[in-house]
Amino acid sequence: MTKNELKQWIAELPKVELHLHIEGSLEPELMMTLAKKHQVALPYANIEEVKAAYDFNNLQSFLDLYYLGASVLKEEDDFYQLMWNYLLKCKEDNVVHVEIMFDPQTHTERGIGFDVFMPGFKRAIEQAEQQWGQSCLLIMSFLRHLPEQSAIETLEAATPYLGDITAVGLDSGELGNPPEKFTQVFEMAKSLGLKRVAHAGEEGPADYVWGALNALDVHRIDHGVRSIEDPELIEFLIQSQHPLTVCPLSNTKLKVFNHMQEHNVLQLLDLGLMATINADDPSYFGGYLNENFYALIEHLPVEKHHLQQLVKNSFNASFMPAAQKQQWLAKINSD
Repeated sequence: MTKNELKQWIAELPKVELHLHIEGSLEPELMMTLAKKHQVALPYANIEEVKAAYDFNNLQSFLDLYYLGASVLKEEDDFYQLMWNYLLKCKEDNVVHVEIMFDPQTHTERGIGFDVFMPGFKRAIEQAEQQWGQSCLLIMSFLRHLPEQSAIETLEAATPYLGDITAVGLDSGELGNPPEKFTQVFEMAKSLGLKRVAHAGEEGPADYVWGALNALDVHRIDHGVRSIEDPELIEFLIQSQHPLTVCPLSNTKLKVFNHMQEHNVLQLLDLGLMATINADDPSYFGGYLNENFYALIEHLPVEKHHLQQLVKNSFNASFMPAAQKQQWLAKINSD
């Protein structure tokens, strides 16, 4: 198949997204609209200046802008609009199931509680489910640059809403914040029956992947591309089939790889790891899920079987019910 034929094929295929930060889907247009609505002063005169700021040197330079952008989210309807806009994109990209990360501390630190953002998120999710059958789960992520006590308080504050939360995660600045820092709160989450995921092996070393596996007992590793630096870890991941939620455009935008041609996702896949493709923070990193697949097709020696395996992996790695998985996998196999 030609590159264009592969792009067309993947665009039409039902897909899953497992690594998506809802605050990272805040498009410049909505950011500017909400800033005006709430009279939030941003250091940008127009949308073009916002887009020009999306040129990052590393993870921290992105996070600084990410938290600034989130400051315009203040009312329930703001969170509804944020979620609704992303779910419309899922419909457009044929993303039939998504597991969305949200960062409560980004909002509670500003005095905006669960009673504001959760109803907004839930209203959009229920509307999408009713209108076109969108399947959606929520992952509550803890900010690793803050103390573990803050994460524990966040988990406690989430108690009335745990029926709408499937898993906990760990994100924000990786360097200097090893997974072991959050052992207690992850044990608490496990005792509550919550699934567990964690960012590791993006900017942080392969040791952080081991930490997430051993100290946090995670079901999935978010990113994990630096696992390749540890042969023992690679062998473990092949045997255990712990999924890696890889984000190609994010990795190149944040200089984890200097160019997409250097990305190791096909190497991980060919070794037998359960790699998946995801968009991370799409409005900041230049593309939603389909654009991430297109980037691989454009710059790596991708064949149809690679794409099919990546998509099948994402269904298998998801937290959706087994029967639902099998229905979709049967469709993927028939294509």
